[in-house]
Amino acid sequence: MKKLNNRHILGITYLSPDEISFILDTADSLKEILERPIKKVPPLRGRTIVNLFFEPSTRTKLSFELAAKRLSADTVSISASTSSVVKGETLIDTAKNIEAMKPDIIVMRHSMSGAPHLLAKHIDSAVINAGDGINEHPSQALLDMMSVREHFGRIDGLNITIIGDIAHSRVAHSDIIGFSKMGARVTVCGPATMIPPHIETLGCKVVYNIHEAVRDADVVMALRIQKERQGMALFPSEREYARVFGLDSSIFSLLRKDCVIMHPGPINRGVEMSPAVADSDRSIILDQVTNGVAVRMALFTLLLSDSRED
Repeated sequence: MKKLNNRHILGITYLSPDEISFILDTADSLKEILERPIKKVPPLRGRTIVNLFFEPSTRTKLSFELAAKRLSADTVSISASTSSVVKGETLIDTAKNIEAMKPDIIVMRHSMSGAPHLLAKHIDSAVINAGDGINEHPSQALLDMMSVREHFGRIDGLNITIIGDIAHSRVAHSDIIGFSKMGARVTVCGPATMIPPHIETLGCKVVYNIHEAVRDADVVMALRIQKERQGMALFPSEREYARVFGLDSSIFSLLRKDCVIMHPGPINRGVEMSPAVADSDRSIILDQVTNGVAVRMALFTLLLSDSRED
C-alpha cells in the first residue's frame, strides 16, 4: 500500500485495516529519527501545520508540534482563549480565516463531538482530529496499536482489556474500533454508570468485575475518570472507585506474566492505578508517549505525500 484513501484523519472508523497497518509501518520507519543526535529531517520543509486546540492538552498538543518540527514543517498553535471565538466568531469563520493563510494541515481538538468533521466539510486543508468530545481520538488509538504491536510483534489474536470511564472516553471508542479491526479481542470494564448502552456493537465484550476482565488479558489499559465530561457523580467517591476498579498490587498479581500496562494519560495516581503499577517494568506508558510522536509524523507525511489519492 502506497497511499491513504482519505484526505483527512477524522476517526479510526474511516480507516481500513490495511491503512492502519500502512500508518503503523510508516511510523516504525520514522521512529529512528527520534533517536538521532539531530532529530530533524527535511521532508515537510515549506509546509505549514496549524494546531487548533479548543481544549486543554499537554501530551497531544506537544506531540503534534514536535512531530511537525521533526519533519521541518512550520507550525502555529492556536488555543480557544487566544482565538476570535471568544469574541463571538463561529468555528467555520475561524477555520476559513485560518485557511485563507494557506496552511496544509489543521490539527483540531474540540469539546464537541463532530467538530472536526464539520470543519473538513468547509475547508480544503487536510484535517486531523486530535480528539472531539466523547467521539474519537484516532491518533491516540494508532499510537496505542503501535505500542502493542511493537511489544508483541502483532495485534491479531491478543486480548485487550480497557478499564474505566468508557462512556466519556474518546480514546476507548477509537481503541475498541481499532484493535477490533486489527484482529484483537477487546473487553471493557467499569462501573455500570460508565458503560454506554450498546457499546458491544463496536466489537467489544462488556464485564463489570475487574478480576474477570484482567484474567486472560495480554494488555490492560486504565482510563482517566473524565470528570469534566460528566454531568453528575457516577460513582460514590474516588476512594471507592480505586478500591473496586483501580489497578493496585492485588490486581497486578492476577495478571499474566507477559501482560503489559497502558494508560493514555494523564494518570490520576492512586485512583486508576497505583504508582507501583504505573512505574512497573511491565508498564509501556512512556513508550506510548514516544510512539505518539512517530505516529503523528507518519500522519503528516502520508497526508502531504504527493502519492496520496484525493
